[in-house]
Amino acid sequence: MKTFCSEDALSELLKTNPAVLILFGGPHCGVCQAIKPQLEKLASEEFPKLVTAYIDCQESGGKLCAVRGIFSLPVVQLWFNGQRFAEFARVFSIGEVRTALKRPYHYLNAG
Repeated sequence: MKTFCSEDALSELLKTNPAVLILFGGPHCGVCQAIKPQLEKLASEEFPKLVTAYIDCQESGGKLCAVRGIFSLPVVQLWFNGQRFAEFARVFSIGEVRTALKRPYHYLNAG
């Protein structure tokens, strides 16, 4: 999971990759640190074409989080073809993220 801290870099990532998962988190957020490796594992094992990104809202990416309207942690956003498809905030399961990914990811690979 690559870390991003600028709007330009994140915008470029979203433009150049058809499927992106973004985790907005922080080093002082225990839940964020617990789900980060689970999301990485999910992506690598079940959705290998899914690009994963991490934005540290408590340190280097604070301004980016504010610009993106992220004010609580953790937040996971799923993007397909440059459009936000789903967002999960605060209380959610890895299973919910998996379920949300299945259908659009399938169509992405079918095309």
